[in-house]
This record gives sequence, C-alpha cells and structure tokens, in this order.
Amino acid sequence: MTVKDENEKQNLEPDSVFSAGEHDADEEMDSMHDLYEQSFRNFQEGEVVRGRIVQVSDDFVMVDIGYKSEGQIPIYEFRDETGKVKAVIGDEIDVLLEFHDDDDGSIHLSKEKAAKIKVWDDISRIYSDDGIIEGKVTAKVKGGLAVDIGVQAFLPGSQVDLRPVRNLESLIGHIFAFKVLKYNKKRRNVVLSRRALLEKEREQMKSTTLSALEDNKVVEGIVKNITDYGVFVDLGGIDGLLHITDMSWGRVGHPSEMFQIGDKIQVKVLSFDRETERVSLGLKQLVSDPWTRAEGKYPVGAKVQGKVVSLTDYGAFIEIEEGVEGLIHVSEMSWTKKVRHPSKFLSVGDEVEAVVLSINPESKRISLGMKQLESNPWDVIAQKYPVGTTIAGKIKNITDFGIFIGIDEGIDGLVHISDISWTKRVKHPSEIFRKNQEVQAIVLNIDKDNERFSLGIKQLESDPWESIPYRYPIGSVVTGPITNVTDFGLFVELEEGIEGLVHVSEISKEKVKSPVGQFKPGDTITAKVINISSKDRKIGLSVKKAEEQDDRSNYDEYINTSRAATSNLGELLKEELEAKAQSAANSAANTDKN
Repeated sequence: MTVKDENEKQNLEPDSVFSAGEHDADEEMDSMHDLYEQSFRNFQEGEVVRGRIVQVSDDFVMVDIGYKSEGQIPIYEFRDETGKVKAVIGDEIDVLLEFHDDDDGSIHLSKEKAAKIKVWDDISRIYSDDGIIEGKVTAKVKGGLAVDIGVQAFLPGSQVDLRPVRNLESLIGHIFAFKVLKYNKKRRNVVLSRRALLEKEREQMKSTTLSALEDNKVVEGIVKNITDYGVFVDLGGIDGLLHITDMSWGRVGHPSEMFQIGDKIQVKVLSFDRETERVSLGLKQLVSDPWTRAEGKYPVGAKVQGKVVSLTDYGAFIEIEEGVEGLIHVSEMSWTKKVRHPSKFLSVGDEVEAVVLSINPESKRISLGMKQLESNPWDVIAQKYPVGTTIAGKIKNITDFGIFIGIDEGIDGLVHISDISWTKRVKHPSEIFRKNQEVQAIVLNIDKDNERFSLGIKQLESDPWESIPYRYPIGSVVTGPITNVTDFGLFVELEEGIEGLVHVSEISKEKVKSPVGQFKPGDTITAKVINISSKDRKIGLSVKKAEEQDDRSNYDEYINTSRAATSNLGELLKEELEAKAQSAANSAANTDKN
C-alpha cells in the first residue's frame, strides 16, 4: 500500500482510525504506569540507588530516582569545606533511600549516607584485594592519628612511618596512601598502615640502589635523621652515614648547623660493604683539601683576616677560610699586657687581622700573631732605660715574690723580694710597700726575648757587707742579743740586718749537743769573730774562743801583777840591806876617827 492509499483510507475512515489510535495510547499509558509502579515496588528503604539532580533550592536538592515524585536531600549535604554548594542540575549521584510514603508519594534521600555505604564496600574490596586507599589526616588522637577515608579510620603511631615521628601534628591536613590492616563494619572500625606501603616501596628502591652503589660514586640522597655525630642520608631504600668529620674541611659544631631533615644533598660514597649494607658517605670529599694550597696562599709574614671560631685557655682559633684555621696564642696577643685568657681580648664571632708566624701543612697548623701588627716597645726599652738607670714609678702590683713598678705604658718592672733590702729579712713585700706608692729603683737587667724588666731597690745604697771585714775584723770580740736558737747554733745580731752564727761546736769548751733549752732569743752574749765571707754574707762567731781570750787576758794580767809584786819586795830588801851596809860603814868610819 502506498502512502497515498493510506491517506485516502484515513480520509475515508476517520472515526474508525481515531478510535483505534486512542485505544493503543491508553494501553501504552497503562503499561507504563504498571512498569513505574512495579519499579518503585522494587525499591527498599536503606537501599542505595542512582539518581539525577533535577532542582537545587536554598534548602534542598531534588533528585529523580524514577519514582512518581522526586526525593529531597538537605542542601548541607552538598556543601564543601568552604560552604560552597556543589550540586549541578543533571548530575547523576548515588543516594540512600531513607523513607518513602506510598500515600503521598514523598521520599527522603541522603547523599552522605550513600557515600558512606559505598565507602564500606570499597574498604571491603580494597582489603580483600590487598589494595591501597587514600585518606586525609584530620587530627591527633590517643595512640596515633585520625584519618578521613570517607569514614573515620585510625592510624596507629607505629604505622605512620618507617621511623617514629615525634611531631604527629605536622601531618595533619596531609593526604597519604594507606593499606587497610583490618576493619569491622558493625563497629565502624578501620585500622590503617602507611608504614606497610613505605616498607614495600623501600625494598623495591633498596634493590635498585644496591645494584648501583660503588665506592667513590657521587650520589644524591635525602637527610633522614640528624645525630650528634652525623646525619643519616636516605639513598633510596638504604641509609648511609655522613659523619660529622666528613661534612666539611672546616669546623662543624653540630650537624644541625649544616642540615635539616628533608634536605636533598649530593654526597660521595667513601666505602660500601655489600654484606652488611653499610655505607659511609662524605661531603667535603667533593672539593679539594684547602691545606694543599695553604702554604703558598699564606706565607710567613703575610697578613690575614679571619673569624674567631673558638677560645681556649691558651689562645684563640681563627678560621681564615673554610677548612683552614690558625691559632693566636695568648703570648702573641699583646707586647705589653699579660693576657691571662683570650676572652679578655676576643669573642667568638669577632673578625680579626693577624700575621702568619709559621705554617705546617702536614700537621695542618698555622701560628698567628696579633701583636706583630704593631711595633714592639721592647725594641727601644733597653736604649731608653740602660742598666744602672734610676727610675721612679708607682707600684702596680704586690706579690709574694716582689713588687711590680709601672715604667712605660704596658711595661712593668719587677723588684724581686731579694732586691728590696741588703739586710732586712722581708717575709712579704706588703710589710714595707703599698699599692700605688711612688718608689725609686735601679735597672738591673732587661731581657727583651722573655720581656722581663728587672729592678732593684737595695742597689740604691751600697752593700753594708762590703765593709763588714773592716768593721768586724777577724779576732775582734762582739756582743749582741741572740735572735734565733737552733740545734746547730745561735744567731747573734751584730747590728740591724747583720747576724753572725755561733756554731754549736763554738759555744763552750765542753761538748754541747744542742743549745736549745740552754739559751733563748734575747739573751746577750759575747763572742769572737773567727771567719767572714762577704760574698756568702756569713760571719762565724765563737763564744768559747772569746772566753779563752778572756781567760788568757786574766792570766797575763795575773802574771804581770805577780811579777810586779816580786820586783818591789826585792827592791825593798836591797834598799834595806844597802841602808844597813851604809849604816855599818858609817859606824866604822866614826870608830876609826876616834
């Protein structure tokens, strides 16, 4: 039948044709209604179904799931963290049928609950397949971290990383991949592990790294851990140790001064033991040792600049360049000042200038001097104050062994305690002098090399011992008080500062074992000078020789007196005899005359 014939037929039988078409349409509508009703009857509360967003209002999002009316979802389920609504008409989404009313045809849906149900299905599948799930760390909880994987999961602290993480809070907000260790849907419990994935990844990297490692090879790594003695560098599945001594040719106080965890660095493999899988690394070995060129770069006499990096009791270490340090000894800091500790002159971090005094590249030592930057005042001091010059100055300091007198700026002269007096026994200079007292002294000696200026006060006067032999000649008898009594003798003061010794053997004719107890200081005795040594400043005295001399004198006097008495008696007898003879002669003469 042609189209034309068909049209004609319709024109001829319009009523019959219309009735037939209307009947077919009604049957089709009834069929669709039955199918629609049948499809809804298959929906169950608590079931997740697929729907399409058909309307978005301020309070709800309307979703068509194929029911006689659309379902509604609260708008807040479509808001993101910033509060922005993410719902677009036409988007298909999974929803949970929470409630439906057959009477009025209303249904309540939930996008969030559907997502959670789907998450649990994913968790079950990932766990069974030993797969990986991503999640965002949301908070620190007791024993570990809370992770959002669609539902809240627990990440134990021991499963966070290969090594313990001290600051778990630093991971909050980061997204990581995890392995599901175990889960319980009824209890809403999921335990994750990041460490399991890292260990697996590390083993794969380790195999690759070990096959490529060899001595002297330059490799790249990441600083993994920092200790007092060095840093551990992750070379890719295997750690190498970069010891603090191999970090720099210069001074490194602590590895943290150079590195932070996470730093990417290049290092040289110093040694690699495949059996123990130990790797020693070096950083300074990437550049040449600066000491190989130091001798030519810093010749003796050259001026250098550097930074004070360390202070000790004996000096200051100066970093001239990285890896090259020199020592300024305390004796090389000032020509005139006595530097007891370098901290009086310098501080760590100071920039200083110095002169190279000596250099030894083999032992890696450079001696530096600061005072050499100025002229040496000791070069002219000997000309200015020749030996024998009398100087005047104030006492700067008093010690047990003498006094220091200020001469020129920074130069003090020492008067030793033995050069204070010729005769006085000075136990401590403070007995005679006080600080800032103005005194005179004579220059005795100048030692430029050792920077010593020796002075004397007693030399201002003549030495009384030089005239002792004339004032106390041997054989002369002296008298004086005992100043000290010892087992070996008695000390007798002849005049102020001059003493003589009566040895125990010279005390008496009788043997004396010890004069202690027989004599006491203050007793006055007489003794004879028996020997003198001006050089040794000693006078020997003898009590027994003085007594012998006294006895001799008494004996001579007695003898002389006796002789004189005998002589006088003879004269008298002679005179008497002569008188008698004269008398007899006179009588005889008279008789003859008669």
